[in-house]
Amino acid sequence: GIKWMSSLEAKFEDAKDKKPTAEKLERLRREKINRFRNQHRINIQGTDLPDPIATFDQLQEEYKVHPKIMENIQAAGFHVPTPIQMQAIPVMLHGRELLASAPTGSGKTLAFCIPLLTHLKQPRNKGFRALIISPTRELASQTHRELVKLAEGTGFRIHMIHKAAEAAKKFGPKSSKKF
Repeated sequence: GIKWMSSLEAKFEDAKDKKPTAEKLERLRREKINRFRNQHRINIQGTDLPDPIATFDQLQEEYKVHPKIMENIQAAGFHVPTPIQMQAIPVMLHGRELLASAPTGSGKTLAFCIPLLTHLKQPRNKGFRALIISPTRELASQTHRELVKLAEGTGFRIHMIHKAAEAAKKFGPKSSKKF
């Protein structure tokens, strides 16, 4: 018998028969990620970039962020990552360098503190293992406060040094040679 159909139906029939290729699936995935970035006004440059995260839960699932840090994120009232956090956290967790620009109050501090603590994995008695340099005391205090909240219950010791003389008293006179 003869099967009558329009050209539109014929195209639909042809499309149903074809299995999506790996290339097509990858292209569709890229398009979805680009739509997500555009929707959240995330502009990014570079090659072989990690995908942004949509939820903080993805950090534990995909990057094995310490459960206590995840608890502290929730306890601090952070439920959905901001655009800077969506992209900067995965980039840093992949060990990539990053230059980011975002408005005040957009979550930059948390965006670099989470990967920092994740890379350190666990506390060790080896002196200072990470150093954050801030241009002002105000910003240093804010960063210190956020890190203390984020690291609570993990065993990390967070210090703020703003005067060399005080540091020598606090950590010992030979601290500059030790660390």
